[in-house]
Amino acid sequence: MEPMNKDAPAPRRPDDQRLDTLCIDTIRTLSMDAVQKAKSGHPGTPMAMAPVVYTLFQHTLRYDPADPIWPNRDRFVLSVGHASMLLYSILHLTGVAGIGPDGEDMGKAAVTLDDIKQFRQLGSKSPGHPEYRLTAGVETTTGPLGQGCGNSVGMAIAERWLAERFNRPGFPLFDHRVYTLCGDGDMMEGVASEAASLAGHLKLSNLCWIYDSNRISIEGGTDLAFTEDVAARFAAYGWTVMQVADANDTAALADALDRSRQSDRPTMIVVHSHIGYGAPNKQDTAAAHGEPLGEDEVRLAKKSYGWPADAQFLVPDGVYQHFAEGVGQRGRRLREEWSAMLERYRAAHPDLAAELQRVLERRPPPGWDADLPSFPADPKGLATRDSSGKVLNAIAARYPELLGGSADLAPSTKTRLTFNGAGDLGPDEPGGRNMHFGVREHAMGAVVNGMSLSRLRAYGSGFLIFSDYMKPSLRLSALMELPAIWIFTHDSIGVGEDGPTHQPIEQLVGLRAIPGLTVLRPADAQEVVAAWRVILGLRHDPACLVLTRQAVPTLDRSRYASADGLARGAYVLADPPDGRTPEVILVGTGSEVSLCVSAFETLTQDGVAARVVSMPSWELFERQDEAYRESVLPPAITARVSVEQGSVIGWDRYVGMTGAKIGMHTFGSSAPLKDLLTHFGFTADAVVAAAREQIAAKTRRG
Repeated sequence: MEPMNKDAPAPRRPDDQRLDTLCIDTIRTLSMDAVQKAKSGHPGTPMAMAPVVYTLFQHTLRYDPADPIWPNRDRFVLSVGHASMLLYSILHLTGVAGIGPDGEDMGKAAVTLDDIKQFRQLGSKSPGHPEYRLTAGVETTTGPLGQGCGNSVGMAIAERWLAERFNRPGFPLFDHRVYTLCGDGDMMEGVASEAASLAGHLKLSNLCWIYDSNRISIEGGTDLAFTEDVAARFAAYGWTVMQVADANDTAALADALDRSRQSDRPTMIVVHSHIGYGAPNKQDTAAAHGEPLGEDEVRLAKKSYGWPADAQFLVPDGVYQHFAEGVGQRGRRLREEWSAMLERYRAAHPDLAAELQRVLERRPPPGWDADLPSFPADPKGLATRDSSGKVLNAIAARYPELLGGSADLAPSTKTRLTFNGAGDLGPDEPGGRNMHFGVREHAMGAVVNGMSLSRLRAYGSGFLIFSDYMKPSLRLSALMELPAIWIFTHDSIGVGEDGPTHQPIEQLVGLRAIPGLTVLRPADAQEVVAAWRVILGLRHDPACLVLTRQAVPTLDRSRYASADGLARGAYVLADPPDGRTPEVILVGTGSEVSLCVSAFETLTQDGVAARVVSMPSWELFERQDEAYRESVLPPAITARVSVEQGSVIGWDRYVGMTGAKIGMHTFGSSAPLKDLLTHFGFTADAVVAAAREQIAAKTRRG
């Protein structure tokens, strides 16, 4: 009879157990030494979980250290990112190759012993929490607890989607699994609970969370605030739940990992541990509080392992070789077998193979924009959420890996894909294109990031006000340089009667404050088309598309400038018809651009030379050279007015300290839209008045 795990190592030699222990204690002592040298970090979890991570890598993981970006590798997510030395130690000892941000071979190890000695130091490959794209072998940036759990659900969804799309009889190109190490903090965070609930619904049998139940947190024992039965909760979610009584029982761990591969549901393995296991009790307090143990405690801990008490960063003879003969040999064999299968696949299914290569390289499909709709001038127009829905469907029909959904708001965000064959992604239809996240904004953000990490062009959508629930995921998508797509509608007090709880005020400025996040607020349907062109041209940047609920006019582009100017972030939409130098500049975004245009027409009729600038993206504008920026906003023209239904914070950057800023200074109110616009000053007459006052003030200043 074949063993349960066909990829398990060869039968054990008599000295294997000694080597197992030696390797586990090497992980522990490297972690202790690195934290102690840095005088900063968390030694407890790496010490307690070393047997778990060792067993996972050496016994189970389909992973080739020589090729850490092999597409069908198993993923290991360290959701307890504060235990980063656990990951750095295993990456070093298994000899994971250094790979650059774009997949290039760096010609050296991902984590050297010198990198470990530089733990938490400036420029090190071993920062305080693992960072994707910085250190090869790190599958996602973790640290904020629960986010890695959510990412792993996205990775598991992506594996099933890729398998449905590309696998063919005799060609199981995608059959990898996703393993996540999580802890009590993750179990307390709402994002992990939301993600677990979704994973149970989707029956993600390729997902396994390993829960380090050590019953201690920074403030003390978890019973201060956390007494629920986690195993029972996950069983209620629809997970298979297993228990391992002792984290040092590697045989029980290996058996649980083997059994998890047989489950038709996601698996939770609850591992009971003692933080800093194996060393004197005094270390527990320091380990739990994220502090070095102290030199004396490190010596005592090493003595308890039978380790030379004064040896630092010691890797004993035989450790590297043992890993090389375990995960190294197994991973190389599995990766070579997969590569050979891929070559046969290319011969049998050349079109699919070419598509797969394109997906892995994050290149858009040829002709993806062939069916983009055009929107004729229309003074009544339509909501930008509606035009975006039309554009999204036209693109997605030609862009197979573009998929996503909403937190139960797709009918409102207009993100449902309606073309033939789009389908709903569910437990029995893993290849669907429409995702239903439920009312789970936190999880949606983390899951979309996980899908993007697996090379899908994933999007998540909701009301702009609820971007607050997603802020950690939005921030991490930018930190990881992922081309995730965030679609937010109901972008202003235009929500109307729903009132201030649903009317975003500070959200736009908050999103613009995230480094690396491109925020686009298009003025009309034509700018929406241009915005989607920009978004799908991004390979390492997430984008937020911010859209209206209410209809906005579709501008006559034979009279005003082309919407293609959106690609530069801001552009001159209208200038004085007689070629005069503008006396005043009106700058707007989104639905307020039409107010600027109306004011422009009135001012022009009255003989006032005005310029209208549409500024859909601060970030894109700031990337332009100085000459272009000054051509749009000439420094000599200081009479300026900004118009945006959001916080005015930041607008002095573009209108100056003396410019007028028409925006929101309070929360909104519940009332019909027209009443709100009049009450808060968003009318063409108000813009005209502000423009005239700006011109007069400049005259007074001389």
